[in-house]
Amino acid sequence: MEGCGADGWRCLGSPRPLPGRAGIKSGGGGAGAAFPLAMSSPAALREGYEHFDPRAYLRNNYLPPRADFSSEEFVVPWKLRCLAETFASGEIRGRTLIDVGSGPTIYQLLSACDHFEEIVATDFLAVNREELGRWARGEPGAFDWSPFIQHVCKIEGRGEPWQDKQRRLRQRLRRILPIDVHRPEPLGAPLRPRADALLSAFCLEAVSADRAAFLRALRHVGTLLRPGGHLVLLGALGESFYLAGPARLPVVPLEESDVREALAAAGFALRELRSYAMPPALRTGVDDVDGVFFAHAQKPLET
Repeated sequence: MEGCGADGWRCLGSPRPLPGRAGIKSGGGGAGAAFPLAMSSPAALREGYEHFDPRAYLRNNYLPPRADFSSEEFVVPWKLRCLAETFASGEIRGRTLIDVGSGPTIYQLLSACDHFEEIVATDFLAVNREELGRWARGEPGAFDWSPFIQHVCKIEGRGEPWQDKQRRLRQRLRRILPIDVHRPEPLGAPLRPRADALLSAFCLEAVSADRAAFLRALRHVGTLLRPGGHLVLLGALGESFYLAGPARLPVVPLEESDVREALAAAGFALRELRSYAMPPALRTGVDDVDGVFFAHAQKPLET
């Protein structure tokens, strides 16, 4: 995917690995913390993300105990239900949805893919784009998202075979592009036409040095969205670090009020804000997250 610009089509080939994630995703992975980072500069963030291990991240966040589908009280089912209910309204739809800072995950796209002709996944890190490409191409050894797809089909309640949803997402995931949310043009060039919706999960707070940088990144990605378009944003509350393989990565600790204020300052009208408190059983030591927020906002029409 390296070399795929904003006009790249079906960029699912394996790129040459680059050091460096979207703008440099929150969650956790791995055990050892050999490279502790302070909340400091974008350069320090980039250096830390050179050691990001996608498989460690997936193990620590998308396998039990956090990915336990036996109860709606667990964090992953909560996130999937928020997404399913929001997209079920049919209000968020169109030609193109951009997923900002996809990381190595696709669960956030499972309910969205029914409502868009094209899904564009993005990430700063080549290793994450490679992981996404392996799943999109159905390669052996790709992470098994089938339990997530089965659960989404169950809560959507349409009786759809999970294999059909998996096939549809793979068909509509047409581009996997590099992105840097700290640039005024995050994809490297203006996107024409602009996207009908943006989705971003656990990205902006994990690649920003402070709240001011978080707001700037939100403004930058907002330029990718058409007037009247929708933003669906998930993120961490009260988190200051997470582990991803050998790296201990800093996160901007956000409160609900910070999310509200940043969306307003970036020109979005907040439609809904939900929050989830991380229970003690899910505080596994891979991060210090207090909870998760889910926000649905809309970009006003130009006057």
